[in-house]
Amino acid sequence: MHGTLPHRAKELNEARSLLPAAFHRSPSKRLRNGAIGAALIAPLVYGAVVFGVTPARLVEGLSRLGGILSFMFPPHVWTTWQEWSEVLAGLGETVVMAFLGTLLGAVASLPLAFLGAKNIMPLSWLRLLSRRGFDALRAVEQIILALIFIRAFGLGPLAGILAIAVSEIGTFAKLFAEAIENTSRRPVDGVKASGGSQFQAIRYGILPQSLPVILSIILYNFESNARSGTILGIVGAGGIGFLLADRMHAFRWPEAWSIIFLIIATVYIIDAVSNTLRHRLI
Repeated sequence: MHGTLPHRAKELNEARSLLPAAFHRSPSKRLRNGAIGAALIAPLVYGAVVFGVTPARLVEGLSRLGGILSFMFPPHVWTTWQEWSEVLAGLGETVVMAFLGTLLGAVASLPLAFLGAKNIMPLSWLRLLSRRGFDALRAVEQIILALIFIRAFGLGPLAGILAIAVSEIGTFAKLFAEAIENTSRRPVDGVKASGGSQFQAIRYGILPQSLPVILSIILYNFESNARSGTILGIVGAGGIGFLLADRMHAFRWPEAWSIIFLIIATVYIIDAVSNTLRHRLI
């Protein structure tokens, strides 16, 4: 074994002489790597200085957070059906709000997706205009839309449903258009070769290919909207978020944590059901 060490050192020296760039970084590369590292670290340092992030503040905040987390166990258990019914009704309201908002967004998005699909819409200017419209809808956060609709329609789940639906139109239309674009051309050519119209080519050639992906996207976004529906409730759109905000404002942390646990359990159930449906569809 010791006899091979000089031989390996000789091979290493030969490799260095043949490929010096592989063993030594040039000054330009070192400068570039240093610039990349500085570009990554500079925002952290700037944010810490501007936002007043200090070790003392972090320690104090972590100690307070530990005090809040200490209320997690044991969680509060409601003892009367009236208390349980209020919480369960809020959970059901959030799930229904997410379902209806997702459904309305999907129904409105499907015809719009054909305007943004390259293999359906030949007019590039209309396709580009449609795509930018989708981006504009996706750029506005659901919570901002909820505040707007609360101002227009008042407090309650209606504002949350409309906020989810409008936000999902932009997301669904973009994802549906991409799913339609990624379909194979052969079924479409087969329908047209048989004398079918453009509508029949879309109905029998494109939709059967893209529909499983579209349904999978809808299920995934429904699961996501069930979570975001809680945040919309906090700003006044009803549902379990309203009850959670009420408990937190009153510093009733044991009840707040119990509600959070129920939200997590509900999301787990929705996730399990949607995963099963997605596997069957795809």
